[in-house]
Amino acid sequence: MNVDVVLPLVKANLNITQDVRDDYLKAIISGVDRQLQEEQGLELNDSNPYHLQFVVDFSAWRYRSRGETGAMPQHLRWRLNNLMIHEERGNV
Repeated sequence: MNVDVVLPLVKANLNITQDVRDDYLKAIISGVDRQLQEEQGLELNDSNPYHLQFVVDFSAWRYRSRGETGAMPQHLRWRLNNLMIHEERGNV
């Protein structure tokens, strides 16, 4: 997933207009991308709107919940499960 495509969307989600946190946000986005590809087995494509929006939302959640312990929110978990199911079927 291209970080330069995802970054402005994550910043919009978080209402961040300055570039001060870009390095930190890029690290989060890269970590999310790597986790989804290596641990969940997803082949992500930034031209797929489902993949792109999930990476944006997951990255924004990671940023907002830094330092917290706890599970992924249920709505993100459901979307991840759906992406994994569609990936196995070859539909997404």
